[in-house]
Amino acid sequence: MKLKKVISVALMAAMTMTLMAGCGSKPNDQTSSSGDGEVFKIGGIGPVTGGAAVYGEAVKNGAELAVKEINEAGGINGVPIEFNYQDDENDAEKAVNAYNTLKDWGMQMLLGTVTSAPCVAVGEVAQEDNTFMLTPSGTAVDCVKYDNAFRVCFSDPMQGIESAKYIGDNKLAKKVAAIYDSSDVYSTGIYQAFAEEAENQLFEIVAAEAFTAESKSDFSVQLQKAKDAGAELVFLPFYYSEASLVLKQAAGMNYSPIFFGCDGMDGILAVEGFDANLANDLIFLSPFTPTSEDEAIQNFVTSFQDTYGGTPNQFAADAYDGIYAIKAAVEKAGSTADMSASDLCEALKTAMTEITIDGVTAKSLTWEASGEPSKEPMVVKIANGDYAVVE
Repeated sequence: MKLKKVISVALMAAMTMTLMAGCGSKPNDQTSSSGDGEVFKIGGIGPVTGGAAVYGEAVKNGAELAVKEINEAGGINGVPIEFNYQDDENDAEKAVNAYNTLKDWGMQMLLGTVTSAPCVAVGEVAQEDNTFMLTPSGTAVDCVKYDNAFRVCFSDPMQGIESAKYIGDNKLAKKVAAIYDSSDVYSTGIYQAFAEEAENQLFEIVAAEAFTAESKSDFSVQLQKAKDAGAELVFLPFYYSEASLVLKQAAGMNYSPIFFGCDGMDGILAVEGFDANLANDLIFLSPFTPTSEDEAIQNFVTSFQDTYGGTPNQFAADAYDGIYAIKAAVEKAGSTADMSASDLCEALKTAMTEITIDGVTAKSLTWEASGEPSKEPMVVKIANGDYAVVE
């Protein structure tokens, strides 16, 4: 494997157009879901408070940046976008309440939701209303259960399958262990698909150890079983906060296999109090890395940093591409801002399968009628305390 060290990028001027509506804004007096012809109303839903706020804030910021750029460039066929983002606290019931708030406001299209359980819940009511929804980061299979729903991110099964293929194709190990969160739909979905695809690969899963949300601080038992089974690689299909503990505890027991994860690893180097050197040689699949040399990614990262003072993660990138996908689909369909949410949805169901966007999470990003995106995952390896793209 050849590592291509990624470099800093040149600055791009941040867009200055004021966003018409932001997080937590109150709905106006409009109660109809039909547009007034003066703006396209796009709603957003995600956690900006609570334990998952880091993801929801990233989506909010990535979407807002795209809206600013589009409005600065003249909007969608000359019509500006109005964006209203509501907090769901990563709670399914609150997400449905947020959807109803946006519906009362006059939402015509939805970018959301951010996390899977709220996305599935909102998907049920959005389907009844025939409202178009594009989730930037809802990975569960049922997030795109209905024909009005699409996603920007990879699904859980796709990540599991691609991980197993990469490990097998690159002959990273003959004996593999997996540690996964059996209480989490994201982690379980990836692991199950990984285990199924592993049967087609030239490696063996010698240990498969689960944990739950109530027992995610001590991984010594799972690691010891992996070590005793002779696992040369440990697959970690869960989020970086728990993964940082796994890496620390593995080092403490002198166990140093290859660690391999998925997009939930994005952000591990920023964990407070974590020794980044422990993550060296960690490999994970991701749709985005901010240190890529790609020009479009460089421009996005710099503009994001100028606007928000931080580095964007994959959630911000997915949301950014999501807004541009909505723009492209509306233009492809020839839709107008005075159309009802239902009429727009009918037009976008077809248009989404006919567009191609050059995004920051993929080049030539397209969608299938199933709602799934068509794009190749990026392989990232941490080296010397920094992210590097594997060529």
